[in-house]
Amino acid sequence: MTRTTPARPLDVEALFPELATFRGTTTRLHPRPGRPDASASSVGGPLLWPVDEPWPVCGEAHGRGRGRRPADIHRYRRVLASAWTREQAPGPTDEERKLLDELCREHRFPGASDTDPLPMIALAQLYRRDVPDLRAGPYDCDLLQVFWCPFDAHGPGGYDLELHLRWRRSWEVGEVLTVPPQPLVVGSDGFVPEPCVLHPEQVSTYPFAGLLPEELCARIDAWEEALEEDALEEEAEQAADDGTNEPLGYQYDLSIPPGWRVGGFASWHTTDPCPMDCLTCATPMRLLLTIDSSEWDGGSGSWKPLEDQDQSTHRCATPTEVTVGRWGELNIFACPDDPEHPHRWSIQ
Repeated sequence: MTRTTPARPLDVEALFPELATFRGTTTRLHPRPGRPDASASSVGGPLLWPVDEPWPVCGEAHGRGRGRRPADIHRYRRVLASAWTREQAPGPTDEERKLLDELCREHRFPGASDTDPLPMIALAQLYRRDVPDLRAGPYDCDLLQVFWCPFDAHGPGGYDLELHLRWRRSWEVGEVLTVPPQPLVVGSDGFVPEPCVLHPEQVSTYPFAGLLPEELCARIDAWEEALEEDALEEEAEQAADDGTNEPLGYQYDLSIPPGWRVGGFASWHTTDPCPMDCLTCATPMRLLLTIDSSEWDGGSGSWKPLEDQDQSTHRCATPTEVTVGRWGELNIFACPDDPEHPHRWSIQ
């Protein structure tokens, strides 16, 4: 099934004609639970990975001998989902609650060294043929594969992520690895994606307001303040679950869509905009991929696809089960001049 973004609540270029100059596109990936194979773009699915090529590992020193087992995390989700979809007496039974408690238990592997090679988790793979806004990789590579370490224990503060991106030419892959290495335990269930097929859809997008010319940004702010004042005067009813009764906002309704997406503009709603220049050549980098904890929420419900309108947010908006930080989004940037230059990223 395709996924279709509803038309925006209003034509933002009619209100602010200058925005036409800044209009871009982004491809919403619309991951949904499924059974992808290695020949398909996916989140959490099997990769087109050569059987004779070493699997990416994290070698940075940090604890890796205590956490939850990936198999337990997948089973926990299946048991809980099945319990809540029962027509009769939905919700976990006493027996299921005991099982869920056991599946939530952390396990310890005392012999694990802080520097043992730790298999990274395959997060996603994207074929250029499927994703219109996926930029070309180096040397005509048509396939991007994304990994991360299942512990947020990196960097100077010991709380950062560790990412690994691999470009390849899909037509050169012969025998495919069918059973990739897996970490014994992970630091959080949010590092473990559920297999999802993708429904790519290209939509229009506009930059984060704080990156627009100062005069235009001020006019957008004034327009939003006026809408909020009108809503207060009318004593609007409390917002519905999908957020459609909230006053419109440039950030959440008209510019940058939520969810997993490729290309377009990064949101800086948690921090001030930060220059993302290539550390190798100083070229301003461009957004490559956004990994989001949810496909929409109460503030961005106007982006909920038409095909999902009858679905409840708490059951439908988190198909990948991936959690970034404190329920945020991970923006990964690439150098437009040389895709081989190291990537940078930001959590919002």
